Amino acid sequence: MKHERTVAYTAFAIVCIVWGTTYLGIRIAVETIPPLLLTGFRYTVGGLLLFGIAKMRGESIPRDWRVLANLTFIGFLMVALGNLSVVWAEQWVPSGMAALFVATAPFWAAILELLRRGGERISARTGMGMAVGFLGVAMLVMPGGGTTGRFDTKLLLGAVIIQVGSLGWQYGTARGKYTVKDVPLVMSAAIQTFTGGVIVDVVGFAIGEGARWHTTPRTLTALLYLTLFGTVIAYSAYVFALHHMQTTKMSLYAYVNPVVAVILGWLVLDERLTALSIAAMVVILSGVALVQTAGRAKKQLEPVPEVIVEEDAA
Repeated sequence: MKHERTVAYTAFAIVCIVWGTTYLGIRIAVETIPPLLLTGFRYTVGGLLLFGIAKMRGESIPRDWRVLANLTFIGFLMVALGNLSVVWAEQWVPSGMAALFVATAPFWAAILELLRRGGERISARTGMGMAVGFLGVAMLVMPGGGTTGRFDTKLLLGAVIIQVGSLGWQYGTARGKYTVKDVPLVMSAAIQTFTGGVIVDVVGFAIGEGARWHTTPRTLTALLYLTLFGTVIAYSAYVFALHHMQTTKMSLYAYVNPVVAVILGWLVLDERLTALSIAAMVVILSGVALVQTAGRAKKQLEPVPEVIVEEDAA
C-alpha cells in the first residue's frame, strides 16, 4: 500500500509539471502544424505506444463492446473536445493565458456534480469561488489584461472555446473515474488516447488539414515532446493517479499547471506579462482554492460518527 501511494504521488507530480510545460509545446507546434492533426497525431501515436506498454504488462483489450464504447466516448470528451479546444485556441491565445483559462476546470466539475443524480448542491462558498474565478477570466480578456492594450475579440473567443473544452474534460474525467473500474489502467489510457486521436485525425483530414501539414525542427521537437511526455507519460500518470488518489488531492494540479505555463511562456516565448494579468492569475487561483476547499469545509462541519474507520488507501 505504501509503495502504491508513493507511485501515485509520483504520477501526480509528473502531471503537475509535465502538463504545465505542454502549453508551451502546443504554442510552438501550432506555428506550422494544423491544430486537428497536431492533436490527432499526438494522441494516435501516443495511444499506440501505450498499447505496446500495456501488452508488455500482460494487459488485454476488453471484450465487452459497451466498455469499449464507453472508453471511446471518454477519449472523445478528453481528447477531441478537451485537449483540442486548447490547441485550437493557442493558435492566437498565449500559452500562459490558455493555462489560466483551463484553471477554471474545477468550476465545471462542481456544476457537473450538481447535475449528477444525488450530487451535492453548490454551496455559498463554491458559488463565491466560481464568481471570483470567472472574474479573473474577465480581467484577462479586458483591455490591458491580454496581448494588447485594447479589447481582443479573438482572446475572448479563445476563452469561450477553452471553457467548453474544460467542461468536456471534466465530464470525461468523471466518467473515467466512476464508470471504468475493471479495465487495466494502462490499457484504459491507451484506448482513450488512441480512439480520441483517431476521431480528431479523421475530422482533420476531412477538412483538408493534411495539405497544410508542415514541420520545422522547432515544431517537430515540440510535437515529439507532446507525444512522448505530454501523452504517453503524463496522460497515463493522470489515469493512474486518478484511480489511486482522492479527487480533492488530485485536482490540486490545477494550481501548478498554470503557474508553470505562465513562467515558461514569459521566459521562452517572451509572452506579455502585465500587472493586470498577474492579478488575474491570483484571482483565478483564489477562486479555484475556494471551490476546492468548500467540500472539505463542509465535511469538517458535519458530525463524525463514533466508529473506527480504516485509513483511506489513497
